[in-house]
Formats: sequence, C-alpha cells, structure tokens
Amino acid sequence: MGKFVITTRKNGEYQFSLKAGNGQEILGSEGYTTKSACQNGIESVKKNSQDDARFERLESKNGKWYFNLKATNGQIIGSSEMYESASSRDNGIESVKKNAPDADVDDQTA
Repeated sequence: MGKFVITTRKNGEYQFSLKAGNGQEILGSEGYTTKSACQNGIESVKKNSQDDARFERLESKNGKWYFNLKATNGQIIGSSEMYESASSRDNGIESVKKNAPDADVDDQTA
C-alpha cells in the first residue's frame, strides 16, 4: 500500500511525495507555505488521481518521459520522476491511480 510523506524543504516550505508500497516515489509535489495547504494538496491527489483526464503525459527535451497530475482548475498538483520509456511512465500513472486513494499520510514534520 502506498503512502504520502510530508517533509519540509531547506527553505521551510512543506512538500509531499506519494510512495508506492515498495518505497519508490511515484509523485512529488510543489512547495507549500503552510502544512494545511500541503495536506489539501494530498486530498486533491487522492481525488484527481481517479480521473485519467487529469494526467498530462509528456516527453522532455532530452527524450525522457514524465507526467503531471492536474487539479480541475488546471494547476499542477504533482509531477513524476523521469522515465526511460513511455510505457514506464504509463505504469507510473497506473501506480498513482492504485496507491493514492487509500494511502496513509506519514507527517515527518511533526
């Protein structure tokens, strides 16, 4: 089962990452100025990850593949790592869909 991990950046901002059951990060967030905003971001991932249209499938300039998960307002909630192939990226999307809805939250800032 996956989990969301909340941490703080060096600049004091909060961020979360969604990790698969094997501990691999499958989605990372932007920086948030408050913990409550970060927690809202997690709830947004749980909700929006179930709608395939919310996933933006992309290829970088260097030929690597990645995806963004967007909210209903079009704002990016989270981004993936870089993948070597489109199929690996698509597997990452499926992993987010599977792990996000029931994922526990591990707040490492408390």
